[in-house]
Amino acid sequence: MFIAEISGNIASAAGLIAAAIAVGMIGTKAAEAVGRNPGASGKILVQSILGMALAEGLGLLALFLARA
Repeated sequence: MFIAEISGNIASAAGLIAAAIAVGMIGTKAAEAVGRNPGASGKILVQSILGMALAEGLGLLALFLARA
């Protein structure tokens, strides 16, 4: 029982860390893209927000499903 609880915590932590890294990478690449083409900042903003939301959603799924 105790080992299953530890492995669930490790799995949920790994999922959340991966989501945080993904959000950071999306933000970095969006900033680079706006720096290269400032005229497309509106389209880049929409796509980056969508990508960040999907990454955070997967992190929350990892949090809740690994503990079940």
